[in-house]
Amino acid sequence: MPRKGVNVTLSSYDEIFTTEESRTESQQEHVQMIPLSELHPFEGHPFRVVDDEEMQKTVESVKQYGVLTPAIARPDPDGGYEIISGHRRLRASELAGLDKLPVIVREMDDDEAIIYMVDSNLQREHILPSERAFAYKMKMDALRHQGERADPTSRQVGEKSWSITKVSQDANESERQVHRYLRLTELIPEIRDMVDEKKIAFNPAVELSYLTPEEQRDFLEAMDYAQAAPSLSQAQRLKKLSQEGECKLDAMCDVMNEVKKDDMTTITIPHDVLRKYFPKSYTPQQMQDVIMKLLDQWQKKRNREQSR
Repeated sequence: MPRKGVNVTLSSYDEIFTTEESRTESQQEHVQMIPLSELHPFEGHPFRVVDDEEMQKTVESVKQYGVLTPAIARPDPDGGYEIISGHRRLRASELAGLDKLPVIVREMDDDEAIIYMVDSNLQREHILPSERAFAYKMKMDALRHQGERADPTSRQVGEKSWSITKVSQDANESERQVHRYLRLTELIPEIRDMVDEKKIAFNPAVELSYLTPEEQRDFLEAMDYAQAAPSLSQAQRLKKLSQEGECKLDAMCDVMNEVKKDDMTTITIPHDVLRKYFPKSYTPQQMQDVIMKLLDQWQKKRNREQSR
């Protein structure tokens, strides 16, 4: 009776003469000290790297302790490495006079790199509205692209809905708020900058995003004419004018020149005007109490005079 064949798999030299521990270690990621000259920013990176006070604190920390958390980068086919997470650490290292940065190098495709870049940067404490807006958009587009590659027959509408849900869950935001941030990407750069600088509030800015780019440029003129930022109700009226095809410069000037409801119900007296009537030791609350007491006396006197 013929002997049945035995399935024998020959191991490689490395598998025979290396331990499981050494094989596991070889698969782990290692921190490499890479020259700064070989590192460059992620293409389309939406997060600004500014030489501000926070950066100076980071520079001082790098000088004293070094870079404690490695950056994440991926090999660039054109040479060097593309930073995915660690742009501020890279800049701080440059300002601190270092020539190398600790980096973990990972192989990632474009979509994986975008998603990792967005998620790692959204953990920062201070993020500008425009940064968050474009980060959400980049991640949503990457997720949709991944979905299309996984299922080429998938509907675009379904992918868009799924990607917004995923972005909102990861960012701990409502889907409605994610939608509102995405609207900021429709603003012209001048208006987006005003939102970042808090010259225009977030909610009115979302409404302004429905204006065409030409209408938005005209709006800047109307805003300058009125010397005032738009209220939410004014921005909503401008949006309605745009939808009706009536959003012309003159109409926008009329809307922006209207007295806001808050301005009609609020009286503001500059602090330096009031301060000269009170001792330096008086707190704002004490000043208010005195003013109200004097107004009560004035009202009583006025009522007595009218009753004569």
